[in-house]
Amino acid sequence: MGRNRKQKVLAAFALASALLVQPASAQPVADFYKGKTITLLISSAAGGGYDTLSRTVARYLPAHIPGNPAVIVKNMPGAGGIVATNHLFTTADKDGTVIGGVQNNTPFEPLFGTRTARYDGTKFTWLGTPSIETGILTVWNAVPVNTLADVQKNEITVGASGANSTPSFYARILNETLGTKLKIINGYESQTHAFLAMERGEIDGYPSVFYSALMSTKPTWIKEKKIKLIVQFGLEKEPELGDLPFALDLAKNADDKQLMELAFSPLAAGRPYLLPPGVPADRVAALRKAMIDTFRDAEFVAEGEKRGLGLNAVRTGEQLQDFMARMYQTPPHLVERVRKLSGN
Repeated sequence: MGRNRKQKVLAAFALASALLVQPASAQPVADFYKGKTITLLISSAAGGGYDTLSRTVARYLPAHIPGNPAVIVKNMPGAGGIVATNHLFTTADKDGTVIGGVQNNTPFEPLFGTRTARYDGTKFTWLGTPSIETGILTVWNAVPVNTLADVQKNEITVGASGANSTPSFYARILNETLGTKLKIINGYESQTHAFLAMERGEIDGYPSVFYSALMSTKPTWIKEKKIKLIVQFGLEKEPELGDLPFALDLAKNADDKQLMELAFSPLAAGRPYLLPPGVPADRVAALRKAMIDTFRDAEFVAEGEKRGLGLNAVRTGEQLQDFMARMYQTPPHLVERVRKLSGN
């Protein structure tokens, strides 16, 4: 065999071998997903708001993914979402067949100093959220305070499940930055139990009612004036709350404002969906597009409105990715203040 011919044969053999062992990421996305099943892993228990939203997403998402795979929902509750988020970071398959739907506190737990959170929120691949949240300091109608100034002068009691719970954390943030006098009463198993305690007169209010949750669980309370809204907080105002005071507008200085931005960052994450690190780029792009297309699907939106899912503000995966990176760059002295206020 001549030298040139031999070289051509070897080159052809090398090309054929390369094609046989090409990485899975080179497989067309539609071909990869055809006949597959994607697991949508939820970090909370069945029956709650995150679960209800995700089961709705799971019905519409397959039509928007190339290859139209099936999507099943599994729950992995525990430690306020940290158990599932740890699993997604370290153990879950990283081929695009596992999507996480996590509580919005979980991306920031490592930043807040939670030792059991063994992941980096910036290294997940974020897919998007159909909403953002706005928190509200709320008191029962019979309580003799009406404004933020009243709560800065007079102590009121607010309910929470425990010292390290989200309501307790936000109560301490409001006390620290706005000078409110919120006395935290722990031991209420859930927001529902705290609401019942408000109605019975056991406590005066609740420090972190999310507007979307209020509209889905107690939609008549504002209209019927059963509660008073004192201040709203988050990174964006809720348009439906009109001129209700907004915490970020009331910050006394730049440090306090940045402290609030970090503390309220889970609210801006909304109800986020993510992929484990390391998923091939073409599948990331396809799933990011599919998730946003689902959130904007007219039938999905109509069902969301009917079920009170609070689909108020779509954010893309790229937007969430940039947001996580920015929050993780918060100056260390402010991170330390947040950690002290969070109890970590």
